[in-house]
Amino acid sequence: MIPATTLTDLAEWRGSLESSGSWPTWQMARLAEVGAFGWLIPHRWGGSELDEPETLNGYLELADACLTSAFILTQFNSAVQKLVTCGREALQETWLPRLARGECFTTVGISHLTTSRSRGPGPAVIAERDNDGFRLSGHIPWVTGANAAQLIVVGGTTPDGKQLLAAIETTDQRVTIAPPLQFLALTASQTGPIELCDVTIRQEQIVAGPAPEVLKIGSRGGTGSLTTSALALGTSRSTLRALRDELRQTPGLEPVVSQLAEEGRSLEQAMFAASRGEPGAWSAEQIRLRANSYVTRLAQSSLAAAKGTGFVSGHPAERAIREAMFFYVWSCPQAVVQGNLQELACRDEAW
Repeated sequence: MIPATTLTDLAEWRGSLESSGSWPTWQMARLAEVGAFGWLIPHRWGGSELDEPETLNGYLELADACLTSAFILTQFNSAVQKLVTCGREALQETWLPRLARGECFTTVGISHLTTSRSRGPGPAVIAERDNDGFRLSGHIPWVTGANAAQLIVVGGTTPDGKQLLAAIETTDQRVTIAPPLQFLALTASQTGPIELCDVTIRQEQIVAGPAPEVLKIGSRGGTGSLTTSALALGTSRSTLRALRDELRQTPGLEPVVSQLAEEGRSLEQAMFAASRGEPGAWSAEQIRLRANSYVTRLAQSSLAAAKGTGFVSGHPAERAIREAMFFYVWSCPQAVVQGNLQELACRDEAW
């Protein structure tokens, strides 16, 4: 999927992203060079049009090398997937060829429609009719790479409770991009809020809807999808290698490492079986629940094996602990949260 030399380079720079927190311009350029931005884009617009198992394999490889880069790519691909299925030919012709070549960047601001919905008295973003289009106003809490993006696919809710998705350009003066937030991990993803103040949406900018649960239209990913599990299992691969390195000094770890390695292989097989729609395959939520548990226990094992050195800031074990926590808050369905909490409470009902 991704050349080994590129993966090696990304892995070498993984640690430096944590200390700087800067947007990974160099990493994004490398992904553009190897065609990663075209994974979901059809051939007619210059992409490689990969199927889901191929894409999941790419995410596994990339998250193994650099979780931050892999996460950013998922947000890019989330926007791309919605553009590909929107049916707006002018919008597609304008953006998809350029996105496939890596000449520009897109991302999404849609989490407020699902897991990060407003806790206030109404929707986070209101979409009001304006002639044959809409006006969007409100606060979008989580947008990855907004400062690097030229186009953002955002969500809004109409007064009658329907939802729509629209493609807005960041040059619009009614779009305000706030400074990115400082995270426990993945700060270099430059994720933070944006504000919309009467942003005009023409018909040709509407990507989907208005409709109930608009994110389910043409969905290939989203909350609880296999993509999030692929990133958890991908970053687990690098943690498992670090744990294996500890075997040189602590051979007694072999039974534990072998058991964890087998669990990882089984989870990856289950994920691909689900992506192919095989009979009896686990659901995406079942896989996510187990992937969350696995990436966390593996990180804890790595820290325990590394002992005091692993507790020092910048050590791979310390980073693994922080990155594992990301999967409890990113696109995590309530059923998965509940299952993980039950596991932490040592209840058999977790499974």
